[in-house]
Amino acid sequence: MRVRSAAAQPVRRVAATLPRMSAARLRNQLFAPDLFAADPLEQSPRVLFEDDEGGVRYRPGFIDAVDAQQWFETLRDAVPWQAQRRPMYDRVVDVPRLVAAFRLEDPADLPDLPAPLAEAAARLRTELGVPFNTVGLNYYRDGRDSVAPHNDKLHSLVAGHPIALLSLGAPRRMTIRAKQPPRQVQHLELAPGSLLLMSHRSQLHYDHGIPKTREPVGPRISLAFRVRPLTRSPP
Repeated sequence: MRVRSAAAQPVRRVAATLPRMSAARLRNQLFAPDLFAADPLEQSPRVLFEDDEGGVRYRPGFIDAVDAQQWFETLRDAVPWQAQRRPMYDRVVDVPRLVAAFRLEDPADLPDLPAPLAEAAARLRTELGVPFNTVGLNYYRDGRDSVAPHNDKLHSLVAGHPIALLSLGAPRRMTIRAKQPPRQVQHLELAPGSLLLMSHRSQLHYDHGIPKTREPVGPRISLAFRVRPLTRSPP
């Protein structure tokens, strides 16, 4: 596995025109009953929080177990992972995970795009009707790797489009917490192959994060698909 500094690995970009979609059509396609129909062999889908754009919903088994494991192994070994450092208060600290990012408006124009990312983007676009054009990857190597509670920066997203989070590898617990009292909280075990959908509006009202844990956990890769404006915003 290659690990590069953030400065050494540029984000891939291509140009494209994003189709527009009404909020009503987005809700109809994004949360169609057949997409979230429960499979008796799997944990049932869950509606975690509601809003007028569909809220936050969880679908286990979106990617079957064999593909999820193959995608994890391919991305673990093929992606040029970056180890980053960030300022925090009066010092600079290591980001507690490895990261990578790709533009994918047209995966055919990106011959070095790992195949699982192109396949995942195509499936999400087809099933959700959302023109995802970026993917950000996080590699959690063990329980010491984490991401602090946060919400996505809405100025860097196209309004009305959701964030789709695919999980590969070992399960990890995510905490989703309301920002306003009584600060309702959900603890969700993100299973391999699962899909978590967070509406654009939900980022105004909820924080989400992957806390550190002392429990023995295996490595996990998350794929966060977003719709960015056609600018130089990072995936």
